[in-house]
Amino acid sequence: MEAAVYLLGTLVSVCCAFFLLRAYSRVKKKLLFWSGLCFAGLTISNALVFVDLVMFPDVNLFQLRLIIAAVSMTLLLYGLIWEGE
Repeated sequence: MEAAVYLLGTLVSVCCAFFLLRAYSRVKKKLLFWSGLCFAGLTISNALVFVDLVMFPDVNLFQLRLIIAAVSMTLLLYGLIWEGE
């Protein structure tokens, strides 16, 4: 059951990234771009949760997951501060 939850979280993140980046390609609002990049990074982080805890439980990818999530959130924070209207 845990694997399904991890994969569902990854699927939701990739859908959010896809829709945000698609909206950016149509509207060209910078905040959509930074939000899409954030969710793309969160997709990678969520996929690493699945890899870390389900596929390779003996390997510890905790720090890598946190670094990727922190970089993703920093991208969103940058977009909110510098590109917001």
